[in-house]
Amino acid sequence: MSRIGKKIIEIPKEVKVELNGDILTSSGPLGKISKKIPEGIALDIDKSAVSVKLKDNDPNFEKFTGLTRTIIANAIIGVVKGFSKDLEIIGVGYRAEVKNKNLVLNLGFSHQVNFTIPEGIKIAVEKNTLLKITGFDKELVGLVASQIRELKKPEPYKGKGIKYSDEVIKRKVGKASGK
Repeated sequence: MSRIGKKIIEIPKEVKVELNGDILTSSGPLGKISKKIPEGIALDIDKSAVSVKLKDNDPNFEKFTGLTRTIIANAIIGVVKGFSKDLEIIGVGYRAEVKNKNLVLNLGFSHQVNFTIPEGIKIAVEKNTLLKITGFDKELVGLVASQIRELKKPEPYKGKGIKYSDEVIKRKVGKASGK
């Protein structure tokens, strides 16, 4: 087993973890997450800890122990603390606002782009150009952030577009004059 797969996951007092068949459900103050456990993986659930083990010591499923442990840990952390991603919109006239369940983006196209916010995700817009995406499911937060970034990727000459706040864009030099 991997080193990560051998680590025990601590369960906070406010989180309830249940295993029904191969579906693990963790519920806490922020919400409820259900994740499917691979068939060769067994879980030992106590009141205060979860540990990941192989069912039949089958070496084909050893590769899933670390992944399964990380997914379970993220589900437990998510229902207590939550996860967030920050995006920046760069460009003259580029801005965003939230209307009802839609994120309305002006990205230099001839029309506004409407992005429907999925269930379990909250998007806050600061200064019209900073987006903060929060939620209790780490996978869904990352997916929504990448879908929004995909609407207008940053271009390398002026840097216009949507980028992660910690992303560094390599800038290219424009055309040189022909003297």
